[in-house]
Amino acid sequence: MSIISLLQDTLLLFVVLMGLIGLITGSFLNVVIYRLPLMMQREWRSQCRSLLELDDPERTQDPFNLVKPRSRCPQCQHLIAAIDNIPVLSYLLLGGKCRYCKTRISLRYPLIEVLTCVLTAAVAWHFGFTLQTLFAAVLTWSLICLSVIDIDQQLLPDDITLPMLWLGLICNMFGLFTNIHSSLSGAILGYGVLWLIFMSYKLLTGKEGMGYGDFKLLAMLGAWLGWEMLPLIILLSSLVGAMSGIGLILFARHERAKPIPFGPYLAMAGWIALIAGDRLIGLYLGWATGV
Repeated sequence: MSIISLLQDTLLLFVVLMGLIGLITGSFLNVVIYRLPLMMQREWRSQCRSLLELDDPERTQDPFNLVKPRSRCPQCQHLIAAIDNIPVLSYLLLGGKCRYCKTRISLRYPLIEVLTCVLTAAVAWHFGFTLQTLFAAVLTWSLICLSVIDIDQQLLPDDITLPMLWLGLICNMFGLFTNIHSSLSGAILGYGVLWLIFMSYKLLTGKEGMGYGDFKLLAMLGAWLGWEMLPLIILLSSLVGAMSGIGLILFARHERAKPIPFGPYLAMAGWIALIAGDRLIGLYLGWATGV
């Protein structure tokens, strides 16, 4: 029996394998989450200097991207060896500290790795040994990246949302998650609905209630899941966002004037819609019609 046949016939084995792939990918996502905003800032500074016809010292510096330079301890600048970069396991063996200077390593790194592992395994369990699992895992990884970057920087990078929007449209050209008409309508309505809410709020209050990245994120989710999932995504994200905002203000002393990123709530709602959207809509319609 070939490995592919074994994975097709043994769902649990496939789920475990995908979970391990998710664990490894989670380690890479930590790199993306940290480096991509810095790469964007360097690019913005370079463009500004070019526009102002100023010298750009960063052009002569060593390359800084998702691959180079190698990861270092931010405190002692010692290179992190491969043995110390094994997802979760290295963190546990090192006691959550740098091997050399004993500076504490943020718990967020292994948590993102575990989260990526669990969500990837859940996707594999739901879709089984299909092409849907592969692309749904890619969508899941992008949503994790976008959520954490938005929490850190209040930024949803076009470098992720726009390619993923196009990938969703391409997937649905072949009917992977929905038909192409629903996908295209989802992308258009996803952007348009939040843009209308944004403009209405701005006209009424003179303030901007959300960023343009949120429009692109909902357009991305619409391209993947179709326009039918947009009401569910908007409802879930608004409910969770409102409850979280109230909780932060009441219990974490979050300043009312300080913005709360909406991207993580959209991403969370989008992932739930990916896994259980049809079931949730069916339950609601059954309740509404009394069936």
